[in-house]
Parts: sequence; structure tokens; C-alpha cells
Amino acid sequence: MDRPRLPFVAAVALCLAAVVVPRPAGAELVVLDDGRFFKVTAFEARGETVRLSLREGGRVTLPLERVAHVVDDEWVPPEPEPEPAAQAALGARSWRFEEAMPVPAVPFGAEIYQAAQRHGVDPELVAAVVRAESAFDVRAVSVKGARGLMQLMPATARRFGVSQDRVHDPAVNVDAGARYLAWLLGRFEGDLALALAAYNAGEGTVDRYGGVPPYRETRGYIQKIFTTLGLTQPTQIATKL
Repeated sequence: MDRPRLPFVAAVALCLAAVVVPRPAGAELVVLDDGRFFKVTAFEARGETVRLSLREGGRVTLPLERVAHVVDDEWVPPEPEPEPAAQAALGARSWRFEEAMPVPAVPFGAEIYQAAQRHGVDPELVAAVVRAESAFDVRAVSVKGARGLMQLMPATARRFGVSQDRVHDPAVNVDAGARYLAWLLGRFEGDLALALAAYNAGEGTVDRYGGVPPYRETRGYIQKIFTTLGLTQPTQIATKL
């Protein structure tokens, strides 16, 4: 996936510039737009830069727009693999868009449907991600810098051609998020759990662990979306796009 670079607009930086005292981050993983990552104990946004306090000591300062994902780096024991028969019983589901699919009966349902149709992904899935990310709050801004309905980080917004002055536009935000989600489903061969893990923690993180990373936040995120979709065993279902 090409990553077009657009000029970084100061909206995100101005919003986060108020954070002038390092905010304790506990154990967190900061993933950059090139896949590199830092384990940090605190980070501090100043204008268009962010200063990271590294867990192993020292600090790093870099452009805020370089941050693609921030996720709690809290290890949890992996779940046991189900028996083959149980895996087969779970079945598989296609997350490809079909014309017969209805417009989701949720806020911004039309924008969600149009973006899902444009990028060939199930609108119900896109709506579930929006629910988990922002609870349909178009003005949502997380403490980690994610913005809008699908909580795009600055690097992800830039990657999919969204300038920061348009990141809160519902149609623009959902289009970029749906495009990213569809791309992740393709990259992980239709495995929904892996695609959602990558949306939350970054595809490089999923690659490093060879599956869903053992982070409580990421696993809880997947479980929340699977519950919304009426699915079970989220870390084991292999769904095909």
C-alpha cells in the first residue's frame, strides 16, 4: 500500500499542545508509521512533536505525525487453541460487500454504507468498528491523538490521503477507515481477528507476534467488535474476504 505524504496540518498538534506535562502512560507501545515501535512510560505532545519517555531509560522526540498506533502493552496469557472439530464448527463468513446488504441502522449509516460499497467491505463490519472506536461521535479525539468516527491517527490519516483539517468530516473519515479495514482484510487473507488487531495495534505488531498480540486492550477491542457482530471465539475464527 502506497503511503502518500500530505502536509501535516496543525489541528491535531494544537489540540494536543495543551498536554504540556508528561502524561503517565503506564506500559504502552507506540508504533510509528514505518513499523518501528517504542515501549514507553510517558509521552508529552508539544506543538507538532511528541516526546517519549522510554521504558528502558532515556527519551526520544519525534514528529507527532509519525505516530500510527498507541496501544496498552500489557501481556495476557494466550488462549488455548480449540480442537479442530470446534474450529470447523465455527465456520467462516465473507466480509465482502454485497448489493443486497442494507444500510446500517446507526448514526452516519449512509456514509458508512457508501464507504463500505466503495471499498468492497461489509457495512455491518464498518459500523461495528465505528461503534467500538468512537461510539459514533464525529468530534471524538482520544488522549492518544486519534480523531473522528474511525479514530484515525495522524499517520494513518496521511497514509490514506486525509488532511487533518478534514479528519472530522464523517464521509472522509469513514472512507479512509473503511479503506484501511478492507486493505487489512486483504493483507491478512480475510482473517477478521488479525485485521482488527492490526487496526488497533498496527499490522507490524501482528506480524511480530505471528497473530493477535497478547495485549489486553487489543484482545478486548476484538472481543467488543465480535460481540457487536454476534460472533464468538474472536482470536480463532478464520473469515475470508
